[in-house]
Amino acid sequence: MKPEMKVHFAGLELVSPVIAASGTFGYGIEFEEIVALEKIGAFVTKGISREPMVGNSAPRMVPTAAGMLNAIGLQNIGVEAFVETKLPALRRYPACKVIVNVFGYQVADYLAVVERLNDAEGIAAYELNVSCPNVHEGGMTFGADPGALEHLVARVKSIARRPLIVKLSPNVTSIAQMARIAERAGADALSLVNTFLAMSIDPETRLPLLANITGGLSGPGIKPIAVRMVWETAQAVQIPILGMGGIVTAEDAVEFLLAGATAVQVGTASYADPRAVERLARQLERWCRSHSVEQVSSLTGGVKLPQRS
Repeated sequence: MKPEMKVHFAGLELVSPVIAASGTFGYGIEFEEIVALEKIGAFVTKGISREPMVGNSAPRMVPTAAGMLNAIGLQNIGVEAFVETKLPALRRYPACKVIVNVFGYQVADYLAVVERLNDAEGIAAYELNVSCPNVHEGGMTFGADPGALEHLVARVKSIARRPLIVKLSPNVTSIAQMARIAERAGADALSLVNTFLAMSIDPETRLPLLANITGGLSGPGIKPIAVRMVWETAQAVQIPILGMGGIVTAEDAVEFLLAGATAVQVGTASYADPRAVERLARQLERWCRSHSVEQVSSLTGGVKLPQRS
C-alpha cells in the first residue's frame, strides 16, 4: 500500500515532509530543470533583505571532515527584485509551497520586508531568520537575546498575513527557552537548527580559511546535536517544528521526525547532489512502505524512551 506522505504544518498542507532549506536552493526557480518541484513539500528561499546584499568577501566556503563551513553573508537581490523577477515564475508549481526566509539588521528591516511580501501572490509562509551567524548585525543577535527575540517576533507577527516560522539559533544556552519565547510571542512554527558558529585555520599560513574568520558549520557532523535540540524543543512547545541539520538519508529524516519534527529541511546535501531534496522525498516514501508506515505523520514524536527505574 502506498503510504500517505502529506503532512499538515502551520496551516499548510505539504505533499511531502521534505523541504529544501534556505541558502541551499537559491530562489527555487533555478532548480526547476533538475528537481521536480511538485514532488517536494516546499522550499525556503535564500534570506531576503530590505535592500540587495553582496555578502561577505571570498573565500566563503570551506569543506570539513563531516560537512562544511560557510560565511556567504546572506547575499541576495533584495525583496523588491525577488517579488518582481523570481516569484512570478514560481507560481507554475502550486503544489510546492514557497516559504520566504526574511532577514534584517534591525526590527524595521524585518517589518519592511514582510510588509512588501504581504502584497505578493504565491507565498505560503515566512521563515524569520534570527539565527544567521555570518553577519555582524541582526541575525544571531536577535536569536541569542531573549528580550530581542520576543520583541521582534511579536512585531512581525502583528503584521504578517501568512504563517510565521521562526528559525532558531543553536548557539544559545537553552534552545527550549528560546523556543518557548518565540511561541509566546506568536510564532506559528519553529525551524531548527541553523548552523553552529565555527572556525577553521590553515596550519601552514596560520590564517583563518574564511575571509569572515568564523562561519556556520553544517552537514552530517552536526546531526546528533540537531536531533537532540529538536527533541528538547518538542518537549517545550506546542507549535510544529521543522527539523534540520545534516540530513543525507531517509533514516536521517526519520530521526528528526521521531524526535518531534513535523517536517524536515535538507540543506548541505544539495551542494553534493542538487537533486538531494527530491531524492530524499522518494527515499522517505520507500522507507515508510518497507516499514509498514501508513502515514508519515504518525512518525512525529514517536521516539521510544527507555523506562527509568
